[in-house]
Amino acid sequence: MIVKVGVVTAVVVVVVVAAVVVVVVVVVVVVVVVVVVVVVVVVVVVVVVVVVVVVVVVVVVVVVVVVVVVVVIVVVEVVVVVVVVVVVVVVVVEVVVVEVVVVVVVVVEVVVVVVVVVVVVVVVVLVVVVAVVVVVVVVVVVVEVVVVVVVVEVASSTALQW
Repeated sequence: MIVKVGVVTAVVVVVVVAAVVVVVVVVVVVVVVVVVVVVVVVVVVVVVVVVVVVVVVVVVVVVVVVVVVVVVIVVVEVVVVVVVVVVVVVVVVEVVVVEVVVVVVVVVEVVVVVVVVVVVVVVVVLVVVVAVVVVVVVVVVVVEVVVVVVVVEVASSTALQW
């Protein structure tokens, strides 16, 4: 009878110790998973905020450049109109002066073309930046999915072991 009580007590002690070990392991796994998820979320949020700030700064810079370019183009067009009026007046006065004004008009038009090319390059850079942002967002989503899958796998494999 005493031996049976001792065996039962030993079995109960082993079961209680095993239960405590399982609870401790599950708590440790849950804490690790929560810490990993929090770290990943913080990193993702920081990366997204940095990317958004960079995109906003680039967009603001591009908008400012475009506005400046538009103002320059308008000024150049006004100058071209004035030059054309001057050319008409000069034609009456002297043919040689007309040739000089024509050269000035051509130079102004070349400057306009160069400004337009710069605007196109800025727009292309903006498109590339947007594409990079899209790629970063896709990578962040993929990383989040991988983290979730790993967490589920770790949790399920830990649960299956016990």
